[in-house]
Amino acid sequence: MLDLAQVSDRIEIGDLLTRYTRAVDGGDWDRLDEVFLPDAWIDYTATGGIAGAFPEVKAWLAKMLPLFSRRQHVIAQSEVRLLGDTAFVVAYFINPMVITQPEGPELLWEFGGYYHHELVRTAQGWRSRELVEELVWRRGGPESTAVRAARSGPAPG
Repeated sequence: MLDLAQVSDRIEIGDLLTRYTRAVDGGDWDRLDEVFLPDAWIDYTATGGIAGAFPEVKAWLAKMLPLFSRRQHVIAQSEVRLLGDTAFVVAYFINPMVITQPEGPELLWEFGGYYHHELVRTAQGWRSRELVEELVWRRGGPESTAVRAARSGPAPG
């Protein structure tokens, strides 16, 4: 049975996950400072992004995500393991994003997977020390050269 402190920690961690998604979806990049430690490690390589220290990844997000006219993260269930001032969180996510083309239809690009956070308790509340994104499925988005070649058949000889 959870005690009151554990219940409070779980609510605060849920709020942290929401802060993360609201910052990314709203393009409020400085709000990510309320989610990550300054020296946090973030790995988005599973979905085609970069891996690196928080400042580098924050700058990358600010440059790349505005390419999508709309973004929306949905965080579903999460598993939280509390170990004193450290927490390990696996949170299910679905992330649809829209690319608006000047000519032609909107493109929908969706990812589903898990966020693996290692969190630490700080004087400012829970912060992520590490985030690793795990891809489970993808729909839409740009096709690889190999997929386009397979769809078009063998090259003329």
